[in-house]
Amino acid sequence: MRNLWTMGMAAILAIPLAFTAPSASAAVPPDISLTAVKAHLTQLQSIATANGGNRAHGRPGYLASANYVKGLLDGAGFTTSLQSFTYNGATGYNVIADWPGGDPNDILMVGSHLDSVTAGPGINDNGSGSAAILETALEVSRQSLAPTKHLRFAWWGAEELGLRGSQAYVNSLSATERAKIKGYYNFDMVGSPNAGYFVYDGDNSDGVGSGPGPAGSAQLESTLQAYFTSIGVATRGTDFDGRSDYGPFIAVGIPAGGTFTGAEGVKSSAQATLWGGTAGQAFDPCYHRACDTTSNISDTALNRNADAIAYAVWTTATAVPPTVVWQDTFETATGWTTNPSGTDTATSGLWERGDPEATTSSGAKQLGTTVSGSNDLVTGRLAGAAAGDYDIDGGITSVRSPAVTLPSTGTLKLAFSWYLAHGSNASSADFLRVKVVGSTTTQVFQQLGAASNRNGAWGAADVDVSAFAGQSVRILIEAGDASGASLVEAGVDDVKLTRQ
Repeated sequence: MRNLWTMGMAAILAIPLAFTAPSASAAVPPDISLTAVKAHLTQLQSIATANGGNRAHGRPGYLASANYVKGLLDGAGFTTSLQSFTYNGATGYNVIADWPGGDPNDILMVGSHLDSVTAGPGINDNGSGSAAILETALEVSRQSLAPTKHLRFAWWGAEELGLRGSQAYVNSLSATERAKIKGYYNFDMVGSPNAGYFVYDGDNSDGVGSGPGPAGSAQLESTLQAYFTSIGVATRGTDFDGRSDYGPFIAVGIPAGGTFTGAEGVKSSAQATLWGGTAGQAFDPCYHRACDTTSNISDTALNRNADAIAYAVWTTATAVPPTVVWQDTFETATGWTTNPSGTDTATSGLWERGDPEATTSSGAKQLGTTVSGSNDLVTGRLAGAAAGDYDIDGGITSVRSPAVTLPSTGTLKLAFSWYLAHGSNASSADFLRVKVVGSTTTQVFQQLGAASNRNGAWGAADVDVSAFAGQSVRILIEAGDASGASLVEAGVDDVKLTRQ
């Protein structure tokens, strides 16, 4: 786990999204052996002890660690490789392991960084995550798991120097290969001795910090939360703040999730009441120190997180993919209607489908990049001579989809990408709203403005619309500038209705 490195993602506050339980069709996850996971930690400790006390990038202890992991996976039937990269004049390695089978165009990746800092052996940071996903991978082999998704495990090098290994991997992928990776689980420090139970906040439901992950991150979060709920352990959200190897993945739009038991942060009294342990003490007092040895592990936290990893892998990788009922990427005209009720009041910045031009005013406002393709739904696609030339002015603008007949059975989901941007002269009277119109009309999403600058950044929404099963529905999107002369821009892309 790296020291704090902020990726500069905009904070985006949205109403909580509906929780969706994992599919009942997923295979039953195994109980991962704590003894086996700790045996891997003992091996990593021995490697560090024999190689100057660490397993850092460019040091012999790191390559020995990589070869240890690769050797076990080779013997278990994985197709493995050591991907090399260079940083600070030294060669680093990622261990990449593919399990045969599954849809090659629907890949689930599971990763942990394998390197330590030079100061110590790095048994919690991050031998714990590395050992837990290693034993999970070996259990995949023992059970001859036949996932619907293609499973790929990764152990990253040089994370402690700035996510160098995972960044090298993502950079090596073509756009086509990146698009095949539908989800990435990251596990970094899962055995902290004064543990907390944190899950990466895929939907930004905690309402603070770096904002939601790419579309699909909320489902990865929900799957992990479901496991901890099943064992009666409360979790709290932790932000995508760029400290670990999910960073390069979410930067290119790949959904991410994972767990974390805490690093140098201090456990509060409320957290000690929630989880036990010692208030006023770091979650890991040996973070980045020589004392991060096999003695610096909570067996309880390691055992719970190893089982959570297996639950996430089995549940996600073996679930039957949802059926797409209807989708629109806005690359062609499909019959959306602006001002469908004839009641709109906005005088500019009306919704339109098109290739948007970027605008800036104290930061990005209208985004010139879309989530996919060239077009999106945008409130006035032109930039003009000034940022306020084609933003929403004078009131509300709305746009409505063509009619879609929903199936009468199954869990029905509406997913879409969105942003709302505004200047500091906005207020909570400004908004972006999404409604589903059937026999009744239900608002399923709302983002309000505020009297502060908010830059444009794509977020993801994923809501349950099963209440409309069997109905013919339309999706109604509204945006409004009701604060007077405030600068307000909005965009929507990749709208999809699915049935699970």
